[in-house]
Amino acid sequence: MKLKIKFFLKLMGAIFLMAVGIVIILFSYFNWPVKNNNQDAKLGMTFSNKYSYSIGLDWKANYIAMLDDLGIRKLRIPVYWDLVENEKGEYDFSDVDWQLDEARKRDAEIILAIGQKTPRWPECNIPEWAMKSDEIRKENLLKFLEVVVERYKNDSVVKYWQVENEPFLRFGICPPFEVELLDRELAVVRKADGTRKIITTDSGELSLWIQAAKRGDVFGTTMYRTIYKHPIGYVEYPVGPKFFQFKHWLIKTFAKQDNAIVIELQAEPWINGSTTDNELDEQFKSMNPTQLRENVDYAQKVGFPEIYLWGVEWWYWLKVKEGHPELWDTAKELYAGKQ
Repeated sequence: MKLKIKFFLKLMGAIFLMAVGIVIILFSYFNWPVKNNNQDAKLGMTFSNKYSYSIGLDWKANYIAMLDDLGIRKLRIPVYWDLVENEKGEYDFSDVDWQLDEARKRDAEIILAIGQKTPRWPECNIPEWAMKSDEIRKENLLKFLEVVVERYKNDSVVKYWQVENEPFLRFGICPPFEVELLDRELAVVRKADGTRKIITTDSGELSLWIQAAKRGDVFGTTMYRTIYKHPIGYVEYPVGPKFFQFKHWLIKTFAKQDNAIVIELQAEPWINGSTTDNELDEQFKSMNPTQLRENVDYAQKVGFPEIYLWGVEWWYWLKVKEGHPELWDTAKELYAGKQ
């Protein structure tokens, strides 16, 4: 009996040491320096009229400044279900139409993010009337997707559909995730428009990507560098660009997906509480001109062909409300010639 216990303990010790060794090897690999920098990567931006308005901005002025002053020509725009269909069966696409019209005038291209979970907190943007039951929500979500796609499928300014936003990540104020519903959503969009590619997305740091990547034509990863974690405080993810290159290999191997982009690169603070309610010194701890340049450089080293940033509303707020144009001006330099 003692020999068996001794053997078991040795075996467990060996397994533990092996696991530690694997972790050390992977950590070393993920942080191995990357010399190549994909300077040809195109830079885009996510714009949320809902968020811009919520922080006290003229969101249309914010949008035009993004197009004309920063010169951004690759955009991801959420279609918020609760704003478009506030009353069942009554659709107001005027804000979405306006954004697409202005983009079209400037030969820009659009990713339309659609579904119940779309960019910006609280993540899920479901009208109150649709929350009366799961059956009502699901049935009308599929109908809403069909209505949106039918409306815009002949509009050349729309390049991609993004169906749901990081659906496999349990984050936000959302109903329980159901993969079967996601698959039905994807089927509805493909049936309504068989010409455009569909983007599916997942967390860059908290997922292996495979489940999302195998369902879309293009995979989009988020990419955050500095986050706030209570009660620790600010934490920088301890991984280099090779971490994302490794996960790209995973989806090429196990999801047969070679098309990957950065759909959301951190370019604003991750902070304790609402960003604009904090002191500026606190906001600048996790995002400032130096950090912005470093984040773009990091994403370029990953090597993906397109990088969509996240934070133009905050840059504009700093400029027009706080008299701090530093982030805006830095972004202007970064975007020059990167469209």
